Amino acid sequence: MAIVKDNILMQLVRGSLGKQITIYERNGQIIMAKKRGPSKKKPTQKQLEARHKMTIASMRAQIMLEDPQIKAYYQSLAGPGQNAYNIAVKDAYRSPEVQNIRLEKEEVAVTAQNEFRVAEVEVKIIDAEGVITESGRAFLAWNGVDWRYKATSLPAGGKVIVIVKSLPGIQTVKELQLT
Repeated sequence: MAIVKDNILMQLVRGSLGKQITIYERNGQIIMAKKRGPSKKKPTQKQLEARHKMTIASMRAQIMLEDPQIKAYYQSLAGPGQNAYNIAVKDAYRSPEVQNIRLEKEEVAVTAQNEFRVAEVEVKIIDAEGVITESGRAFLAWNGVDWRYKATSLPAGGKVIVIVKSLPGIQTVKELQLT
């Protein structure tokens, strides 16, 4: 790979020269590199899974960018050489993380994190027989990381199920057994 500087001829050239060289621009720099072709190796199972996950992330990103507000949000996070689509794909590729679930009196406190932003946290309270006694959305606390849900009761032997959603709609589910 070579970075071309101050060459008037290369300022106007982009694309491939035969099957040997590719010339393109990235971050305002003109780059010449050996032309790559398709791999002759059969993809591994992990590679196929990653490709499938990337295809889904790309589709989610395209749908999300139809909303002008979301597109503006992602564009504001883009760095040099990036655009809103790159950031949206990155967000759609990764799942949000539930770091901690705590019970504080009759309140469920959830510490959730995503690289960009957690869109919503839903809490379900299930009794010992497996019946949902209550459910609802948690609200973001003053610290910007914890989400709080005011429960009417926390039945012994039951469990709390927390569903964290990212902006692209990717969910992470975590349970906490009640004693």
